Amino acid sequence: MQNNVKFTTCKSDEQLRQILDLQRENLRHSKSEDVERDQGFVTVCHTFDVLKAMNEEAHHIIATDNDQIVGYALAMTKSFKDRIPELVAMFDLLDNLSFKGKSLKEATYLVMGQICVAAEYRGQGIFDGIYHHYFETFKHAYDFVITEVAERNVRSMKAHERVGFSLLHTYEEVGSEIWAVIGKSF
Repeated sequence: MQNNVKFTTCKSDEQLRQILDLQRENLRHSKSEDVERDQGFVTVCHTFDVLKAMNEEAHHIIATDNDQIVGYALAMTKSFKDRIPELVAMFDLLDNLSFKGKSLKEATYLVMGQICVAAEYRGQGIFDGIYHHYFETFKHAYDFVITEVAERNVRSMKAHERVGFSLLHTYEEVGSEIWAVIGKSF
């Protein structure tokens, strides 16, 4: 890992803008399928206002190198179920799943809304460092962290498995992706 990389929580509008810039660079369908399969991708493009509101409820975790964001993991509470149209179906599905013998509808969980590492920082432990900080930050407030990853996003699937996520459920988004719903206890 690069020596200057630090892991912390998002605290400013400028950092939110940098997250959005990195998000746009890595959006699904912005690169070839082969590049997306090899390097990964993110699916949802957030607005500044929604990203800021999410951060006010549960701070996003960021990796910085000399004040430049080189990676992030978004934190999203259940209260955002109806604020991001692309995620309504996911939240409805989660209400009907159980994890570690506990109904998610009744559990206190956080949705890891998206994780991304800048291309030039991949393979240096940034992903693991972001998640380590994420787990340490939220372990006293939540039972689980839940997310979903497109199965064809092989890099992300392997990385999530490496840091301890396990499969809860898979489903097919008609005409689009097969999704793996994965979770980890805090």
